[in-house]
Parts: sequence; C-alpha cells; structure tokens
Amino acid sequence: MAISHIITELTNYNMKQTILEICYLIGSVTFIMGLKMMGNAKTARKGNMVGAVGMTIAIFGTIFLHDGDVSGMIYGLIFGAIALGTIIGWMTAKKVQMTKMPELVSMFNGMGGACAALISLIEFNHYYHAEYPKVLMGAALTGEYHPPYGFLLAIFAGLVIGSISFSGSVIAYLKLNGTMNKPVRLPAYNIINLVVLIATLGFMAFLVYTGGVMLVGGQLVSYFIYVLLALAIVYGVLFTIPIGGADMPVVISLLNSFTGLAAAFGGFLYDNKVMLTGGILVGSAGTLLTVIMCKAMNRSLGSVIFGAFGAGATAAAGPDVTGSIKDMGVSDLAVLMNYSKKVVIVPGYGLAVAQAQHVIHELELLLEERGVEVKYAIHPVAGRMPGHMNVLLAESNVSYDKLVEMDDINPEFEQTDVVLIVGANDVVNPAAKSDPSSPIYGMPILEVDRAKNVIVNKRSMNAGYAGIDNLLFYDPKCSMFFGDAKKALTELVAELKTME
Repeated sequence: MAISHIITELTNYNMKQTILEICYLIGSVTFIMGLKMMGNAKTARKGNMVGAVGMTIAIFGTIFLHDGDVSGMIYGLIFGAIALGTIIGWMTAKKVQMTKMPELVSMFNGMGGACAALISLIEFNHYYHAEYPKVLMGAALTGEYHPPYGFLLAIFAGLVIGSISFSGSVIAYLKLNGTMNKPVRLPAYNIINLVVLIATLGFMAFLVYTGGVMLVGGQLVSYFIYVLLALAIVYGVLFTIPIGGADMPVVISLLNSFTGLAAAFGGFLYDNKVMLTGGILVGSAGTLLTVIMCKAMNRSLGSVIFGAFGAGATAAAGPDVTGSIKDMGVSDLAVLMNYSKKVVIVPGYGLAVAQAQHVIHELELLLEERGVEVKYAIHPVAGRMPGHMNVLLAESNVSYDKLVEMDDINPEFEQTDVVLIVGANDVVNPAAKSDPSSPIYGMPILEVDRAKNVIVNKRSMNAGYAGIDNLLFYDPKCSMFFGDAKKALTELVAELKTME
C-alpha cells in the first residue's frame, strides 16, 4: 500500500508539473504571437487579446497547479486581489482620454516595476527567515557560509531595476500630466547622478558578496536591503527629473524596458518560464524601441539621459527669425484644399488634446470624395509616447495604409499642394536643420517646408513641448489657422460641404 501510494503521489505530481509546463509554454507562445501582431495596427487589438489569454492561462495554471497545499483563505486573498486589480485597471483604461494615454502607460509601467521590487523584497525575506536560518545564524558568523550568489544577484538586480522603473515612471507621469512641466536641473546633476548610480551598484555588489546580511553590534541584520531600495528609488528620480519634454517618448520606452528586465529577474527567482519569457520580450522590445526613437531623433541614448534635451531652451524666436505671421480664415483654407490634388496631414499632440481625430477623418473622407489624395505624415516621436499618433488615428478608423512614416513621406512633400499641421510643433521645426544653437538641432523632422502651402492649426503662438519657437511659422509659404483643433476642423468640414 505504501509503495502504491508513493507511486500515485509521484504520478500526480509529475502530471501536475507537466500540465503546468504546458500552460507556461502556451503563455510564452501567445506572448510572442501577440507581440508580433501588435506590430501592425490592423492586428494590434487581436494581438493584445491573444497575449491576455496566454497570461490568463499561465496565472490560473500557477494558482491551481502549484506544488504544495494552499488554504482557502490564501485562495480568497489571491482572487480578491485579482478581482480588485482587474476592476481598477478596466475602469481606468475605459475612462482614460486619448490625451492621457501616455500618463496611463507610464503609471502602469511604474506599477510593474514596483511589483518586481516587491517580489525581490519578499524573496529576500524568505531567503533570510525561512530557507537559510541555521546557516545564516551559525556559519555566517564564523565566515564559513558561502551565499548563493546567482540567487542573490537576481534578487538585488530585480529590486534595483524595478525600483528605478517605479520612481522614474512616477516622475514621467508627473511630467506628462503637467504637474512637473519644467525639467529640474541640479548643479552638476550629471556628476550627482553618476555618483548615486555607482553607489547603488557598488552597494548591490557588496550585498551579493556578503549574502545580504551584516554583523552589527554582535547581531546579524538584514535591513540593509532597504538602504539599497532607497538608493534605487532616489536614482530613478534623479535619472528622470532633468529630462526635457521632447525626450519623454524615449524615456517611456527605456523605463518600459527596465520593467521587463526586472520581471525577467523574477522569472529567474521562481524558475518560472512564462515570467522569464514575458520579461525578456518586454525588455528587448522596449530596448529596441528606445534605440529606434533615438535614431529618429538623431541622438544617442547618452545624450538623452545626460543632455536633458530641451532644458534651458527658451520660447523666444531668436535672432534668426524674420518675417511675419500670416493668418488664414476658414473660407480661404476650404477653397485651397478643395482645389488641391494632394494633401498631407501632420497630426500632433494638439489633435489628441482637442479629441479631433474623428473630425479629421471626416475631412479626409470628404477630400477623397472630391479626388484629393490624402495621407498622414507620422513622425516617430510625435505625441507623448511611441506610437501615440498611430493609436489616436486608429481610434477614428483611419486606414493604416494612409499613415506614412517620416522617411517615406519626406520625398513627397515637394509634390504636395497643402500640408495641414494639426497640433504638431517640434517635429516640423526647420530649426532642427538650420540652427546649430537649437536644442533640437540634428533631429530629423518632417520637411513640410518643401510643400507648396503649409497650414498650421494651433490655439496660440505658444512654443511646443520642447519649449522653443518654431521657425516654420515665419516661412512665406506658411499660414496660421488659429483655434481649437476640433472646432476649427469642424468649421472647415462645414465650409467644404457648402462648396459641393
């Protein structure tokens, strides 16, 4: 009986482990498939759902196929937390406006980093109080204890990276929602940041070497992990706080990669394949996107982090600005667009603020009915986060085929009759090509000044997110179409309809 019972138990255990591994395999495959599908606006929604299904399978597999007994109370806490998080996340995502999407992404990313840091704290607590109590309290005092360096490295690396991602994302959130609308530059902030970073990494290495514990007053203590936590949080703040507005898309991508990397270390801690796969995918995708964004701005990652792009720039036009501002009324603009053969629309953050994406799609359809070719020029860093304009226009059912990237659309501007810029600023500023003193000098831009006519829709003459004046406004071919984007475009559509 005893032997048959043992065989049964082993069989049940192996079966459970096999099913759990299959769940993790399904989760990993769906993550990869979902990420691939998110590369295209037409399949992005489906890809998101595929990834969510894989995550659900992995979560429930872990809960019900976990080795060991779990009490009903623990199950209640687990499902209560899942329900609470689901409700909060669902309601927040449903209610958020498109203008607030970058803030939401930043905050969700920060929560991911915080979770990774908490995992590290919990696992270190298990390591100290449960798994190695005799070794720590005995052999460590005599110097005979050799810590599991790989395990501790995963704990402390996840703690540091997750904490940096959390505090950095909080600062990014505050910058994006306008609470911290100006970069803060401490004296010699690069040196301060470097010192804090070296201190954080050095202290982490020391804790790994010592096993995370030290002898203080004859007592073995482990609270130095909280010192490391504080150092990492401080560095996350110092890392993000001096970065100017125009670099926020790059920063969001970078912090996203940090969160993925922290989650991957959690996968190492638990020997959890799906956590490892998900973390690696998020980390690598965020890193690649960061590199792409930097390339689009013609800047190195180092210059973004240490250069504080846009800081110190002023809204003054500068000595090179000459000419006057021309204002165009809705009737004149309607006539101009009605008799054009090709129109290119450049969307920017102002379009999102005004929630004018549906109106601009109506304008596009109206022009196409009259034989006008309409395209959208998308700059890689337009908006407040990577892909912001693509998501915004997809919401109004703009065909993905009409969204043309910067490198592809720039050669077409010379054959374009009208460029309509709605809420964009820095990504069309010729100062990036002509003014070496400009903080955006060298950044590739949409070369709209090569078109026959340029119309800029803005609410006012205020500077863009980088805080500098736009030389394009003084170009003889440029006219300003002032007003809230939604209201102004609605009037333009109404005026065009009267010309049928």
